[in-house]
Amino acid sequence: KAMPLSFLPRVVTGELTDLTEEYLLSKGIKLLMMDFDNTIVPYTTDVPTEKMLAWLETMKASKVKIAIVSNSKNTRLIRFCETYGLDYIRKAYKPRPKGLKECMARFHFLPEESALVGDQIFTDIVAANLAGVTPILVDAIHNHTFWLKARGALELPFRFLARKRRLKT
Repeated sequence: KAMPLSFLPRVVTGELTDLTEEYLLSKGIKLLMMDFDNTIVPYTTDVPTEKMLAWLETMKASKVKIAIVSNSKNTRLIRFCETYGLDYIRKAYKPRPKGLKECMARFHFLPEESALVGDQIFTDIVAANLAGVTPILVDAIHNHTFWLKARGALELPFRFLARKRRLKT
């Protein structure tokens, strides 16, 4: 069934690497879908930091299934996923829930045991809420263009409303 339109995340944290297997499992999350650009790596590279790479390796070995769900149409995402052994859905068309539902179906998870983590309220958080999965908001790694900065400014009221949902790390 369709979920209500909401711009609010259930969880807010600084970066993807704040999320641990223990935390996710304690919330009943067994599938962590992740945005790619500005969540895992900046738009300008496909090379993760040492910290991000270590986190990806830890999570791949955990009981939590991880997969990238991205609106990206470019080969950077494919190269990244092949290099680091990650499953992915591209052309997810977020904020539509299509890509999230495709990912859950592929790996046999229900919405209530799934989450999407991303840096954008108007795509990632809305898509997660529409798909009925736990929406997790992280800070963008690097808003390097005017448009990314402008979008960030438009998100400020929603980030303010969600401030009490910040994960204690």
